[in-house]
Amino acid sequence: MVHSAYDSFELLKDNPSKIESIESYGSKLFIGCSDGSLRIYSPNSSASDRSSASDFHSRSTELQQEQYVLEKNVSGFSRRSLVSMEVIDSRELLLTLSESIAFHKLPNLETLAVITKAKGANAYSWDDRRGFLCFARQKRVCIFRHDGGRGFVEVKEFGVPDTVKSMSWCGENICLGIKREYVILNATSGALTDVFPSGRLAPPLVVSLPSGELLLGKDNIGVFVDQNGKLLQEGRICWSEAPSVVVIQNPYAVALLPRYVEIRSLRSPYALIQTIVLRNGRHLIDSKHALVVGLDNSAYGLFPVPLGAQIVQLTASGNFEEALALCKLLPPEDSSLRSAKESSIHIRYAHYLFDNGSYEEAMEHFLASQVDITYVLPIYPSIVLPKTTLVTETEKLVDLDDPHLSRASSGFSDDMESPLHQLESDENTSLESKKMNHNTLMALIKFLQKKRHNIIEKATAEGTEEVVLDAVGDRFKKSYKGRGNIPISSGAREMAAILDTALLQALLFTGQSFAALELLKGLNYCDVKICEEILQKNKHYSALLELYRCNSMHREALKLLHQLVEESKVNESQTELQKFKPEMIIDYLKPLCGTDPMLVLEFSMTVLESCPTQTIDLFLSGNIPADLVNSYLKQHAPNLQATYLELMLAMNESSISGNLQNEMLQIYLSEVLEWYADLNAQNKWDEKIYSSTRKKLLSALESISGYQPEVLLKRLPSDIHVPELALSYCDRVYESLANQQPTKSSGNIYLTLLQIYLNPRRTTKNFEKRITNLTSPQNMGTPKLGLGPSFKVKGGRAAKKIAAIEGAEDMKVSLSNTDSSRSDGDTDEPGEEGSSSIMLDEALNLLSQRWDRINGAQALKLLPKETKLQNLLQFIGPLLRKSSEAYRNSSVIKSLRQSENLQVRDELYSQRKPAIKITSDSMCSLCKKKIGTSVFAVYPNGKTLVHFVCFRDSQNMKAVSKDSPIRRRT
Repeated sequence: MVHSAYDSFELLKDNPSKIESIESYGSKLFIGCSDGSLRIYSPNSSASDRSSASDFHSRSTELQQEQYVLEKNVSGFSRRSLVSMEVIDSRELLLTLSESIAFHKLPNLETLAVITKAKGANAYSWDDRRGFLCFARQKRVCIFRHDGGRGFVEVKEFGVPDTVKSMSWCGENICLGIKREYVILNATSGALTDVFPSGRLAPPLVVSLPSGELLLGKDNIGVFVDQNGKLLQEGRICWSEAPSVVVIQNPYAVALLPRYVEIRSLRSPYALIQTIVLRNGRHLIDSKHALVVGLDNSAYGLFPVPLGAQIVQLTASGNFEEALALCKLLPPEDSSLRSAKESSIHIRYAHYLFDNGSYEEAMEHFLASQVDITYVLPIYPSIVLPKTTLVTETEKLVDLDDPHLSRASSGFSDDMESPLHQLESDENTSLESKKMNHNTLMALIKFLQKKRHNIIEKATAEGTEEVVLDAVGDRFKKSYKGRGNIPISSGAREMAAILDTALLQALLFTGQSFAALELLKGLNYCDVKICEEILQKNKHYSALLELYRCNSMHREALKLLHQLVEESKVNESQTELQKFKPEMIIDYLKPLCGTDPMLVLEFSMTVLESCPTQTIDLFLSGNIPADLVNSYLKQHAPNLQATYLELMLAMNESSISGNLQNEMLQIYLSEVLEWYADLNAQNKWDEKIYSSTRKKLLSALESISGYQPEVLLKRLPSDIHVPELALSYCDRVYESLANQQPTKSSGNIYLTLLQIYLNPRRTTKNFEKRITNLTSPQNMGTPKLGLGPSFKVKGGRAAKKIAAIEGAEDMKVSLSNTDSSRSDGDTDEPGEEGSSSIMLDEALNLLSQRWDRINGAQALKLLPKETKLQNLLQFIGPLLRKSSEAYRNSSVIKSLRQSENLQVRDELYSQRKPAIKITSDSMCSLCKKKIGTSVFAVYPNGKTLVHFVCFRDSQNMKAVSKDSPIRRRT
């Protein structure tokens, strides 16, 4: 016997006649005797209250645990012995089975109805929900329905293969236990479905369960089936012997055996709970909160032991599963008590399982007990925990049960104030001990992971609340940098720190370094000091980097990463260091570009030489100010300055300022000048040779527009000619003049450059004379026009003077030469010609590149007569195409305008066609008088006529009211 679920008590003894049936009604006992009489017994304490039948419910509605005495004997209640009785509480009826089935009104036992067709019936079943009665007579099954009054209506009658020994409703069907098998009878169609054969040693037994399922007896085995007869997976109950009666009283199944009453749990594996010795028991009924066992001449009551006492017994004997199952049956009003008992049992069960090596199951029960992690973690001395100000769970836990539930009487030693399990630290620890240690930590990991979600959620909520309070100016506002330095001021965040610190250690101790790394990558509250020491000691550098990262300790992380990268270069044999590459520093720096650009620049210098391209990409993708990067590079890595500016310009020209464009061109120019100086010293300089840097300079001058050409010109020596700078200068002048005057005038700057190419000396002299004539004495400091280093382009006054010289209509360049049909290449001064070389290639290149900005006719006049047309294809070709296209477009526009003019004329003619007839009856719409011969006006709709005077007056009135000019429409 595991524990006492029921207490046995003898209710009555020495009944004069043999007891054939027994039933309870409230606190009364109905005894059906073999002589056909019905004897009514009541508790001895209420024997003095035998009053009228209307007081039949006196005092109590349950059986009392005391002696019963005869209250009333109804002789001749039935002509034959009462085979069976059943009280139907919902309808206040007593159903009896004797020679027939009869219904009696309670409490006065008045006969309500007798089912005459049930004569000879040997089994029946009542469906209280629908008011249906089914009974078996010989090989027939009949179904009757209670009509709600005094009568019953026959519904169906079906034939069955053999005599029915036991039967019960199962939903809409009926389960029948016939001589050799169980069948399901469809109550509508009468169809039979075989279930399985019945036993050979005992008659069939059909028991209905509260869930609607069935328990079918097969000798000493009870099999569970659903309402359709299909076997369930819950298993089966094995009784000690074949029972004659089985009663279900949750959570137990009680069977009446020949020598005793056997009580088993309804939970798998249906363990034996208790046996009560009662020999020769013949009847077993369910009386709500008790059971009644009828013998030949006596009756015993089986009264349930209070659930609290049962729970104490089960817990003390170590049957924690049964104790927890009983806790769920405690009434709802005792929810707090139930919760306390369940928590205490879970804790005790967890310690028991932990002591016996079931670590995962133990942690499941710790979890179910809702105990704090501060109670479980002391069991693991190898786990280092941060200091806490929380009250530990051990101090808070108080047993809410009675003294019998204390751990001292539980049969095993579990001290809630100190850890149960101490890990072995001996050097000669066995393999099994190591395995146990690993298993205990794995169980702890699962426990902490299941606890983590709620704890982290609470900690995050408290952190959010603190941020909100700080934002509104809370007086307890704290300033901190990084989560690692947060002063934990709440229980939830302190608990989260304990949990994450312990979880990280458990993961590392079990070799789950990847899981530890994933923990640190997400939101966590790991204690920095403890975790840093453990990670450094065990050389978990990747996890240590994540610990620094999540706590915003970026400088420490970058120092460590740089150290690891350097060590990986030195110790190439160590595989654990080979994964640390310089690229990892760049990847780490990327998220910091927007928050700490100076830190990014500081540590990017360590990888600038090994990974220049990735570092430049870092600067570009991180939106670090280009001026800041440039100045930093200029100081620490000037050889990479041009590369950075080139990439910046390639990405987006607008992202690089004019100063940086000038600096990039200055770098290019410096390299070109160095290259020029080297070649010039060797007498190998040739203007037609283009180095890679000179090509870059040329490309930059053509593609970008934010630089200052005069700055570049200042650096040019007097004996060097750089055509690309001259062209760039003309572009700048053209763009500045184009914003102030027509393009025709601003394009003369290119004609000037063309003249310089074709006759440099004479052109320079002519323009020096013109500048001298135009310049007033106070402006004598204005620079000369030319490619000298002192020439200034920027500024409104200089631009106006250039426009006055080169763009005025009355001062066209070389007009005398062009008008006399002579080009600048044809000169009458042989001395000049001999000393001045014509740069025809540069002139042709200028025409081909800027053909859209140069007056074609004037340019052709300036070219030497010997110039071949083939060399002018790149200039004349697009120029003629543009002229043809402009002519074609003008022709199309002209045709469209002519067509539009015709349409307007046609519309005018159509508007003039309508005529209106004025008769003597025509009325003015405004004054309601006849039009007569007065001047009139017609509204655009062609129908409304008004006097012109009335129309004018109305318009004047509108103008006055709106205070706006008069708009007339006639």
